[in-house]
Amino acid sequence: MGLEEEIEELREEISNTPYNKSTEQHIGRLKAKLAEKKEKLENQSGSGGGHGYAVEKTGDATVALVGFPSVGKSTLINALTNADSEVGEYEFTTLDVNPGMLKHNGANIQILDVPGLIEGAAGGRGDGQAVLSVVRTADLVVFLLSVFEIERYERLQEELYANKIRVDSSPPNVTISKRGKGGIQVTTSDEVSLGEDTIASVLREHGYVNADVTVRGNHSIDELIDGIMDNRVYLPSMVAVNKADLIDRDYLPTVEENLREVGVDPDEAVFISAEAEKGLGAFKQRLWTELGLIRVYMDKPGRGVDYEEPLVLIEGQNTVDNALRKLGGSLEDRFRFARVTGPSAKHDEQQVGRDHELRDEDVLRVVARK
Repeated sequence: MGLEEEIEELREEISNTPYNKSTEQHIGRLKAKLAEKKEKLENQSGSGGGHGYAVEKTGDATVALVGFPSVGKSTLINALTNADSEVGEYEFTTLDVNPGMLKHNGANIQILDVPGLIEGAAGGRGDGQAVLSVVRTADLVVFLLSVFEIERYERLQEELYANKIRVDSSPPNVTISKRGKGGIQVTTSDEVSLGEDTIASVLREHGYVNADVTVRGNHSIDELIDGIMDNRVYLPSMVAVNKADLIDRDYLPTVEENLREVGVDPDEAVFISAEAEKGLGAFKQRLWTELGLIRVYMDKPGRGVDYEEPLVLIEGQNTVDNALRKLGGSLEDRFRFARVTGPSAKHDEQQVGRDHELRDEDVLRVVARK
């Protein structure tokens, strides 16, 4: 029996086994086996038959547009950036990953117009795995939906999930330390609902014999497996609904209800028309917010504050030390202190050190040794 048949048998057994406390350990073992065999099959077949899409990340952040064919990705990227992506009224017009650069609030945001996904992309159909591999390198996923096909959002999520991409979630809190003997010792926090025997069984299926494992948080079996395999990518996402200009106002409540049915708050979605170039201002600002970008205006000696070309940082990487690294040169080694004016400062020209966290539209002056 080949790997594909074994995978299908495991999937069938999992779907036919009711989940409860008495079957939890058995299902845990089955899902662990399934994950291992899928990984083995992917390694044997390669990514999408070996045809990869190597795209160099440039700019301050990278966004991947994800959608099925003919949803309007090429039209949108052409409207937003300096790209020249082929556009046509038929499926599969985008044959390669086509990067474009959006300039917004002084930031350079790389947008990847990837080939339209089709069902089964994670299994290799239509070079799907190669396409999805590009998505894994992005900083933000934008689900682009047609206003007439909202229901396809769920399928897009499934394809990303199958390719180890987890959107809008955090990595499970699982720590594993191998040891020489003593079997598998499990420590859990109070909120963990999985049984210790289930956790130990899942680890054994992944090849652990002697190990200390600590699990914190109420994770599912699938999330536990994600934590053990440690090869998943966790990305934020947003939803944009295209072709909104083609519907009557009376149809809007139906669209909003369709969004709710797939778990999207209509107030959180951005409605646009790439063809008519409507709603693009709101779309750009939403990108900025979701990426967590901030502008830092540099006060340059003898030249004053540069408001035209700010230093762009990402929230979570917004210390003075991060700013020095991005500025490059010898400033890191020659740094004495900095002075900050703006939202993060207690007062104008506040003297700060490397660990000071900057905020959007701060003015930063670096004082360095000569």
